Amino acid sequence: MAESHVQRIVVLGGGIGGQVAATRLKQKLRANARVILVERSTQFTFAPSLLWLIVGKRRAEAITRGYEQLSRRGIEVVHASVTSIDTVAREIQADTLTIEYDYLVVALGATLDLERVPNLAEHTFHPYDLPSAERLRDALARFSGGRVVVAVASLPYKCPAAPYETAMLIDGNLRERGLRSASQVELYTPEPLPLPVAGPYAGYSVAAELAARAIGFHPRTQLEAVEPGALRIGGEAVSYDLAVVIPPHRPPEVITASGLSGPNGWIPVDRSTLRARASNVYAIGDNSAILLENGMLLPKAGVFAHAEAEVVAENIARRVNGDLREESFDGHGTCFLETGGGKSGLATGDFFASPSPSVAMHRPGRVWHSAKVAFEQYWLRRWL
Repeated sequence: MAESHVQRIVVLGGGIGGQVAATRLKQKLRANARVILVERSTQFTFAPSLLWLIVGKRRAEAITRGYEQLSRRGIEVVHASVTSIDTVAREIQADTLTIEYDYLVVALGATLDLERVPNLAEHTFHPYDLPSAERLRDALARFSGGRVVVAVASLPYKCPAAPYETAMLIDGNLRERGLRSASQVELYTPEPLPLPVAGPYAGYSVAAELAARAIGFHPRTQLEAVEPGALRIGGEAVSYDLAVVIPPHRPPEVITASGLSGPNGWIPVDRSTLRARASNVYAIGDNSAILLENGMLLPKAGVFAHAEAEVVAENIARRVNGDLREESFDGHGTCFLETGGGKSGLATGDFFASPSPSVAMHRPGRVWHSAKVAFEQYWLRRWL
């Protein structure tokens, strides 16, 4: 194919969704397309493993990779921050670079907004990026007993299971160290139940796991402020010796300024094709918004970003090749739920089911934990 006909496909973001989309596009189109991945970081961290890192079960070097493997596949990797998206001119600005595109895949994720709650960064911890997870790991290692409070600052947040896994893994860590009898573990959340999008059965199942470990569960509670030694929740001061707060999440500013975002700031997409308002723009993963039959949004989770990326890559490849048929994202997803003590539960189901998602919960066991470890190893070998 002549150079003038080679399509330029730009993928913004090198997380799970961006990696899969870029890899699949290059595999399908080969010399018929230039696939350009724009990612500000030079190193990828496999986020699901950060919860193991905070309790000393993983080292940073075991769960991080560079992007060299993508370059070897023929993907053009540009390490820069995306500063603007112009869907009319069909170009993006990444630091000092202007990159034109024929097709655009937006996979920029969600941004942590610690500044929204004063003192949050100074007095609390969270496990959502590598430096923060290492900071929490070190604080937990120094912890010698007292009150641990895990709190969700606001909705939505990445990985619906993360706060509950965090509380149970900390509980397991304290038991291993003989500190549990000298400690309390409490969890506060604005949600009515754990994993509310998955339905009451899933929620009560997780709540039962918390209760079995004597982890206090406080639903429908709102974090209002952070003070040294206390969280202000529901008008009351909740004291802590160690506070882990799931920080507020917001869409990346470049999305808000792009004209792609909806009223809630995230990018609304067709739930089958993941196409945004502009016909040659797709959004996948945490920066997108897919409304479910029950009025809730599809959870922000890597399993969905991966599946969406597969669909988008197939559909863009078909369009480049003149095939107007489209694959559809089916809303199916699977989520492991770490419960500590070398055990994990499993939730799997159809999130596009009507009138609400149909989700099955599998009781925690060592087999599901082993399956999660195997998935981690598969991902790190296969994609990076």
